[in-house]
Amino acid sequence: MKTIDLRTRFEKLYKQRRGTVSTVTVPALNFLMADGAGNPNDNPSFQEAVQLLYGLAYTLKFSFRKAARPIDFPVMPLEALWWMSDHGPFRTDAPERWRWTLMIMQPDIVRATHLREAASALRERKDLPVKRVRLDKFREGLAVQALHIGPYNEEERTLDLMRAHMEEHKLAEHGRHHEIYFSDPRRTPPERYKTILRQPVRRS
Repeated sequence: MKTIDLRTRFEKLYKQRRGTVSTVTVPALNFLMADGAGNPNDNPSFQEAVQLLYGLAYTLKFSFRKAARPIDFPVMPLEALWWMSDHGPFRTDAPERWRWTLMIMQPDIVRATHLREAASALRERKDLPVKRVRLDKFREGLAVQALHIGPYNEEERTLDLMRAHMEEHKLAEHGRHHEIYFSDPRRTPPERYKTILRQPVRRS
């Protein structure tokens, strides 16, 4: 069986040492995406989007494994882009004004026809609004990232490290706040959450 090792291929984007800040260049990548708004805590729309993305990601994975020429690839971590409803600078203290796009990266072999087939198969098993999910390319380009350990509401201390790095290297924020989640909140205590925080930048 052929294997597409996304974790190794994009290791610099999905691994980060604690206490360090890196400048990375993110190419155009293939994502399942679902949009929404508002505070994700106790938000049925947010939980539905998570369920849809994981349901489709695993359906796609197993459909390729069962193909005549089987291909295996991992289900990548959940990610999210965050921005404000007024398009001002992202603020961690105003969740009622948040807008978001949840995403799970896919290998380039996954096309729109595959998503339609996976959506049809998932809809047969569960009554979910699969049309809410799209497949699209997202190019982030130059970005700064750091690993945050701890609750989501304490991200400012990690963001401060990133801002200091940007100031030192003459970089300015340029794009939506990005988070990559490596912990399941249902099974992990908040003080042990692992999240890569990423901020697109431009040279100032």
